[in-house]
Amino acid sequence: MCLFCRIVAGEVPAKRVYEDDRLVAFDDINPQAPMHVLVVPKAHVATLNDLDTTHDALVGEMIRRGAAIAAERGYSQRGFRTVFNCNADAGQAVFHIHLHVLGGRPLKWPPG
Repeated sequence: MCLFCRIVAGEVPAKRVYEDDRLVAFDDINPQAPMHVLVVPKAHVATLNDLDTTHDALVGEMIRRGAAIAAERGYSQRGFRTVFNCNADAGQAVFHIHLHVLGGRPLKWPPG
């Protein structure tokens, strides 16, 4: 079982900021900005390459939830970034799709 599946199952502690029947969101343990939240589906999907049309609503929910969390924390007007990493060269360290939601400092382009 991957780390995020274990967090979803409650086997590994995380500072949860949101949960419903399909998603869990929690603060990143190694934040790269004052706000760094991960939005994770409860269903295991390893990478973006593994998505199909049955996941369209789920991905939409992840993005909307990320924007809602940013708004709740006061970052919707200042700005925030959402990022999906896909595979190791892009920085994906846990192979369970997740959306990074970052805000609270200037974020440069290009990233990384």
